Amino acid sequence: MAIGPIGNAIFVNQMTPAATAVQNAHNNRVDFQNMVAQAAVNEKEEKVLEVRPTEENQEVDPDREHQRDEADREMQRSKKNEEKDELEEESAAEPIHKLDITV
Repeated sequence: MAIGPIGNAIFVNQMTPAATAVQNAHNNRVDFQNMVAQAAVNEKEEKVLEVRPTEENQEVDPDREHQRDEADREMQRSKKNEEKDELEEESAAEPIHKLDITV
């Protein structure tokens, strides 16, 4: 234990390596952790996270489109014919009630 200013300075100088060793150990540990974290990030970037098959585009088949257009036209024609038939049936039916209105 130091009793004077000179003894105090000698004591502090003698204890310096002990304090610096603790500080150096801490710095080295932090540097090592940073290095390991950086290596982990680099490895993660190199790996492909998700792979899925490419989506196939369906080509336009002109024959199929032509057939679809024809089918649509046929459907429209048949609907029109059905509507005409219904109108003819309604007009051909005799009325149920007779109104005889004279003024």
